Amino acid sequence: MKRLFILSTLALALSACSEAPTPNAETTTQTAVEHPQQSESERLNAWFDAKYEEQLQFSPLMMTRLGRKDLYDQIDDMSEQAQEKRLAWRAATVEELKNNFDYNKLDESAKISYDLWMYQYEVAKVMQPFSRRGYVLTQMNGAQSMLPTMLINYHKVEESSDMDAYISRLKGVARAVEQLTNQAAINADEGVKAPYFAYEGVIGQSEKVISGQPFDEESDTDSALFADAKKKIAALQESGVIDEEQATAYIEQAKQALLDNVLPAYGKLITWFKNDLPNIPRDAKGASSLPDGDAYYNAMLFMRTTTDLTADEIHNIGLSEVDRLLAEMEKVKNEVGFDGTLNEFFSYIKSDVTDERFYYPNTDEGRQGYIDDTTVYLDNIKAKLPEFFGILPKADLVVKRVEPYREQAGAPQHYFPGSPDGSTPGTYYAHLLDMTSMPKNEMEAIAYHEGNPGHHMQISIAQELEGVPKFRTTSFFNSYVEGWALYAETVAKEMGGYQNPTSEFGRLVSEMWRAIRLVVDTGIHSKGWTEEQAIQYFRDNSPVSEGQILAEVRRYFVWPGQATSYKIGMLKILELRAKAEDALGDKFDIRAFHDVILGNGAVPLNILERMVDDWIASQK
Repeated sequence: MKRLFILSTLALALSACSEAPTPNAETTTQTAVEHPQQSESERLNAWFDAKYEEQLQFSPLMMTRLGRKDLYDQIDDMSEQAQEKRLAWRAATVEELKNNFDYNKLDESAKISYDLWMYQYEVAKVMQPFSRRGYVLTQMNGAQSMLPTMLINYHKVEESSDMDAYISRLKGVARAVEQLTNQAAINADEGVKAPYFAYEGVIGQSEKVISGQPFDEESDTDSALFADAKKKIAALQESGVIDEEQATAYIEQAKQALLDNVLPAYGKLITWFKNDLPNIPRDAKGASSLPDGDAYYNAMLFMRTTTDLTADEIHNIGLSEVDRLLAEMEKVKNEVGFDGTLNEFFSYIKSDVTDERFYYPNTDEGRQGYIDDTTVYLDNIKAKLPEFFGILPKADLVVKRVEPYREQAGAPQHYFPGSPDGSTPGTYYAHLLDMTSMPKNEMEAIAYHEGNPGHHMQISIAQELEGVPKFRTTSFFNSYVEGWALYAETVAKEMGGYQNPTSEFGRLVSEMWRAIRLVVDTGIHSKGWTEEQAIQYFRDNSPVSEGQILAEVRRYFVWPGQATSYKIGMLKILELRAKAEDALGDKFDIRAFHDVILGNGAVPLNILERMVDDWIASQK
């Protein structure tokens, strides 16, 4: 349940771009001459690492996310022109790849790397005609909240030059926000406008970013960015890196950057969205209503699922999975002795939000209880990991409440990766503004999804991989990443999770949630479903709270196709596991199977199947 973030990674998901070196075929030729003993695979891997380094120059934020301080004072170029330069760069690398390497001479790992590089370019080509069809800024996925989050969580300040870079980046945030506001206006002129609730979300989040000191001199609290700057300056002073005079000067510089740069940029963003909001109808429509809408949605399904499944096929898979899970829920309902229908059981679970069997108090103590108990679940499952996985993550995991400026009632929990060197732990974020939207019976499954053995484990292992080209450690494919996390919820049951029927029912609710997504996402974007139709389908088939349902359905409207990736990916992994178990019988080793799935980084589902087939053959 993550953005995305997370996205190939957070910075790249922002469609960031800046100048990068022009690919040079001579580099490859020189490498071959200087290292005549290199195999074709070794030569290719060296080439990939050189190209990945060029690619990183596009995104200072990406390098920061990876724990590096290159271009530490810069923010990515978010303009349309920058995106075009990046696509041209990738096209040139593909030509260089085809012209300088013999695919037939590569080992299997190098062939996967080759195919991944080509696949990523093919996806970019498919999506390029629709570059103005997506919503640039929404309540779910926008730089208005993600840029401050990046600075606060990833920009480390350990010496005075780091603080100089931080202040410079505050100015860069302003430029990036202006670029994206302009792009939203360009898309709007072509008839691409997000639903009204996305406008309201962007406005609300942006207003929170510029609330408090120094934006409001009468405020008793600092804004999130100003508080972060002060915290980092104070740490420098406490460590003796700077004196009080320099600390005071830095605080003033940060204040001026916020007032002179950040404030006007966010002001422009807020003004544009507020001025256009009266023009947005109150009946939200899906992608099919956009210019080139059907083709755009098909392209999004291809990108998100890494399959050729059509909207109708995905819709029907969803209907079948919903029916199967309803039957499983019926069994649990009977097991706990509830005398009534399944829908009455749904109502019973949701009926009394003050019942502490089902909900935490809607207080700070209740919120801390949610974090504490989630941490216990994750600690317990961490102890069992060696029984089911050979490769284990090195990075730590922490559980946090979402920052106030981007917290939304009922919004989904999500994960932010740590840095590959371990200096920044992975973070499982929970929206705890409204505890009546956070039922206890669902929290265990969600913790496993976002933490171990889900997102944290998969992404950390990928980042820590050795012996593969660096670009594979940060590759991102929705159906693989989200499919693994949903599969991980089920594996957690084998590992000893869900010790009572209520928690097991919560796991089924979580899986049902993703099955419903197949039906609702395709319903909205391919079949013309209204917001109310989507909400009602959710109500009829799950006990999910009203706040969660509303946030979820609105997420689907602004993020076409993304929600389908979870169940499609999970079903493929389950299919591959069943194939391996059937083929290998007593030779099947769950630890080895999981290492095959996780040990090569994120890949499209067709390549994942190839990897598992090769492993089965090797075991035979």
